[in-house]
Amino acid sequence: MPMKRNYYMVALVFIVFFVISFITNILGSINPNVSDSFHLSGAMTGLLPFSFFIAYGLMSIPSGMLVEKYKEKISMSGGWIVATIGAFVFALFPSYPVFLGSLFFIGAAMALMQVVINPLLRVSGGEEHFAFYSVFAQLVFGGASFLSPYVYSYLVLNLDKSGPQSNWFLQILANITPEHLPWVSLYWVFGVITLLMIVIIVASRFPKVERKEDETTGAWAIHKELLKDKTVILFFFGIFAYVGTEQGIANWISEFLRTYHGLRPEVEGAAAVGWFWGMLTIGCLLGMLLLKFIDSKLVLRIFVIAAMIILTVTLFGGEQMAIYGFPALGFTLSVMWSITVSLALNSVAKYHGTFSGILMSGIAGGALVSLLIGGLKDLIGLRQGMFVLYLTLGYLLFISIWAKPLIANKTIQLKKQAAE
Repeated sequence: MPMKRNYYMVALVFIVFFVISFITNILGSINPNVSDSFHLSGAMTGLLPFSFFIAYGLMSIPSGMLVEKYKEKISMSGGWIVATIGAFVFALFPSYPVFLGSLFFIGAAMALMQVVINPLLRVSGGEEHFAFYSVFAQLVFGGASFLSPYVYSYLVLNLDKSGPQSNWFLQILANITPEHLPWVSLYWVFGVITLLMIVIIVASRFPKVERKEDETTGAWAIHKELLKDKTVILFFFGIFAYVGTEQGIANWISEFLRTYHGLRPEVEGAAAVGWFWGMLTIGCLLGMLLLKFIDSKLVLRIFVIAAMIILTVTLFGGEQMAIYGFPALGFTLSVMWSITVSLALNSVAKYHGTFSGILMSGIAGGALVSLLIGGLKDLIGLRQGMFVLYLTLGYLLFISIWAKPLIANKTIQLKKQAAE
């Protein structure tokens, strides 16, 4: 007998996806303001996404173990509490060292959420609808990433105009935000949102989640066994390369447009970052269609080569090339994450849950590549520093050629020697 669907919980998972994305992908928009406010070098600016994404990488495997021990409701409540503390502490004491710590706390909390929500979505919406809900969740995720730069733009442009004529929301934020740091108002907003999420999670009744083998995290002995496998290591670096590419672009879009074209971070920069994430979301829809007819390795290869060409035009072209080029890069990146993950999971016959945890640790690529670009910006310039992206894209091109999945486009059966 099919399990009764819990549409309230499905909606809650979508809200969690939205909030994760809304908070996670704002750094690319605010980086120029942060750099100016705290007088940061490129390397110090690069430490901001490093602090956030290194927490993601470090917490991916421990988060799976925490959820297995304490279950979904307690884990999510704890995660939102950590995120709330991170947001409010920085809003109250805005300084560069506090911001680094705050970003680490928020990143760790978001990593924990990611571990919880996919199995919860499968159980609540029904396994037969999981693919549809997963795609819809990615659209929600992308929509939030598109929206958050515009919220930042609205706050920064309007806080200094607050007065008797302005709305109550702006008046409150203006009273609690340092006048010379209007972008800090975002973290008051984030704090209120995460506080509200705590209330919602505590008040909600969670279904019992029976995790499938590919959703559980194994013992350290299984991790050691997998880490001896060349396939596992190569795909770990595939995830590392993808997230490094994504964040290496997103976190430096606004600064690039300001440095080379004199565009305002809070206006044109924010719009470019928003459209980068918007086009990444739209590209997912085309990617889904292509994958119905074309082998995933070929799709990945085509999109990677297109990204390399567009990156070149964006870095060396004029103002309009850059304004349109960065969103176009988002479009080319749209299929790379899902294809790399699916190729990886389809290349091993067992321990998919533990392998997933190892793969998600590769999210640390977003930390290290952004930091490397920032350091190179100080030495040779931002444009030249972004040449690192050719290396990460080149590695994804290698994956598109080298990968030998046991299952390809659901037509090739598991090899006999891999079946267990």
